[in-house]
Order: sequence, then C-alpha cells, then structure tokens
Amino acid sequence: MTALRRNPSLAAGGVIVLALVAAALFGPSVAHNNPLAIDLTRALAGPSRAHPFGCDALGRDVFARVMWGARLSLGISVSVVVLSLAAGGLIGGCAALAGGRIDNLVMRVVDIVLAFPGILLAIALAAILGPGLVDLAIALTAMGWTGYARLVRGEVLSLREREYVHAAAALGARPRRLLFRHLLPAVAGPVAVQATFGIGGIIGAEAALSFLGLGAMPPTPSWGNMLDAGREFLLVAPHLTTAPGIAIGLAILGFNLLGDGLAALAGRR
Repeated sequence: MTALRRNPSLAAGGVIVLALVAAALFGPSVAHNNPLAIDLTRALAGPSRAHPFGCDALGRDVFARVMWGARLSLGISVSVVVLSLAAGGLIGGCAALAGGRIDNLVMRVVDIVLAFPGILLAIALAAILGPGLVDLAIALTAMGWTGYARLVRGEVLSLREREYVHAAAALGARPRRLLFRHLLPAVAGPVAVQATFGIGGIIGAEAALSFLGLGAMPPTPSWGNMLDAGREFLLVAPHLTTAPGIAIGLAILGFNLLGDGLAALAGRR
C-alpha cells in the first residue's frame, strides 16, 4: 500500500487496466443484450435503464457493443505487442550479440522502417492486405517490432560486457545460451515498461484503422468502427460516439499511467 501511495500513476493505471480487463472478460456476460441484434424500433434511442449507453442506428445496444469492443481491442493489442516483442527482441538481441556487419545491417533495416511514420505504414499495409483482424494484426506488428529491436539491442550491448556474461562464455556457453539464459531475461524490466506503453498505442492504432475501414469490419463490434458509424449522427445521437470515444481514451490513459508507474518503480530500483 505504501508503494502505491508513493506511485499514484501505478495505482491509477492499475485500476483502469484492471477495469478494462474485467470489462473484456466479464462485460459480455453482464451485457445481456446481443450486440448484433437489430431492432429498428429502438433506432437511435437514448440511454435508458434497459440500454445504459443507448442504441445505434440499427437499434443495437451500445453498451453491449462497447463491452465486446473491449475484448477485441485488448485481444488485438496484447497479441500485437507479444508478436512485436518476440520478433523485435529476438532480432535485436541476435544483432547485438553477433555485432559487426550483421548488427549494422539489421539496424539499417530498422532505421529504414522507422523513417516512415508508424501509423501511415500500418495504413499502407492494411490497405494492401485488406480489412480483417488477422491482416490488421500483421500490419500493426510490422509497425511495432522496430522499437523492441532497438531497445533490446541497446540493453544487450551493455549487458554483454558484464563479468557474469564473460564468465559464462569462458565456461563454454554458446551464443544461444548466452542470449536466452543470461541476456534476454535481464532486459525484462525495460521491455515490460515499453510493452505497457505499446498496448496503449496499439489500442489507439487499432481504433484508427477500424475507423478508416481497414480493421474490424461491421457488424463486428469495435470501438473504431463504432465511432465511424456514429459520426453521421453526432448531433442527433451523440451517445453513439461518446461511449466508444471515452472507452478508447480511458484505455490509452490507463496503460500510459501504468507504464509511467512501472518506469518510476524500475528507476527507484
């Protein structure tokens, strides 16, 4: 409790993230209405006891759709971060351990990818691959692996000069064992901080691509396509964009606060 009081970002971010996880896991069960059920008699109905967030243009329950959208956004973002971390961490770690030309070649590729704005690269890849959740995950992973590659490479370059690494090498440890047994576990702290920020960024990127029609396709509930569907009714039914917009903002805020808290915690250690 004392640590949480000294680190309000960690406490606030943890509460928001736990609420998001709970919404993703249990929200669809709490929202008894079917998010895909169409009832034109309730079209654009405002918030009520039966429909806390109102109904959309097809009479679908917005609360149920926001809850299902939480599951999709969290699932996509965690999957993309795991894939990006696995690919980028392995590439960056191997490049740092190999050194020389291999390291230079890998980092030049990373620099080329980073020369393009991340969201524009994701939009271009999503447009080429086409809409859909799998293609969306591929596009976002192609955008996100470079940051982990640079982070892991920098940490491994520092750690490989430590005495325990030299001792392990002198005892006959092969490069693969050095990397997976001694080096990569030691970068878990900085990687966890970046991954936390990364989840928030991917939630925003997924919402942006779905808003543009390059992510989850209707009728699949997604915060991004809910914003897109509700923008033409902004004046007559503002609840259509308010609910998913607040959900996106809170999710990004929660993971950013959690990342700040973890960074501060790691810094004190």
